[in-house]
Amino acid sequence: MHMSTIHSYFRASAKLAAALLITAGTYPAWAGGLDSLEQFVKNTRSGKAAFTQVVTSPTKDGQPQRTKTQSGTFEFQRPGKFRFDYAKPFEQTIVADGQTLWLHDIDLNQVSSRQQAQVLGSTPAAIVAAAPNLKALEKDFTLTEEADAAGQQWVKAVPKSRDGQLQSIRVGFKPGSKGAELNTLEILDSFGQRSVLTFTGFEVNAAVPASQFQFKPPAGADVLRQ
Repeated sequence: MHMSTIHSYFRASAKLAAALLITAGTYPAWAGGLDSLEQFVKNTRSGKAAFTQVVTSPTKDGQPQRTKTQSGTFEFQRPGKFRFDYAKPFEQTIVADGQTLWLHDIDLNQVSSRQQAQVLGSTPAAIVAAAPNLKALEKDFTLTEEADAAGQQWVKAVPKSRDGQLQSIRVGFKPGSKGAELNTLEILDSFGQRSVLTFTGFEVNAAVPASQFQFKPPAGADVLRQ
């Protein structure tokens, strides 16, 4: 895992990323973290937001921790369609069209693809853009409500399958004008690398053009299909 959170997670296993983000929803009163999570996956059918992602590598051989900051935009439509565009410091695009997950590394002019059904079960994308309700999430994750911290309510999701490279996901909600808002996504992988995504300007149930979830490899790109 030496790229962006979602990037690094899938690159290590399949050269693909699945991803992540999201932020406000149409929620009831400030309840518990699990209640806010349930309302989010149930009521937020589409959306778009800007994000900042900070990836922190674990200490190794006495070397200090290193951090990398990236930023971009995110769009999604349930069930299972999303687009994740990294703009800085380098350009990369992840597109899930409902059947295939595509990763386009623009700097390398390389495209990877894989069937979504094979890779999205126990990943952040299941929470962000795929699962229709809390029961669906509980098939793949053990969900635990954690204590409030940093002005947010937290839910920890641990994959029930231990075959992947993901240790846990923490989701932070904060109070907003429409109730609780999903504000933070924290991902810890099996190598000890931590990725924290924060979201701003989220548009709840935004009308996102269908073309945003379509992807065609550009001419001349090296295409790897798995």
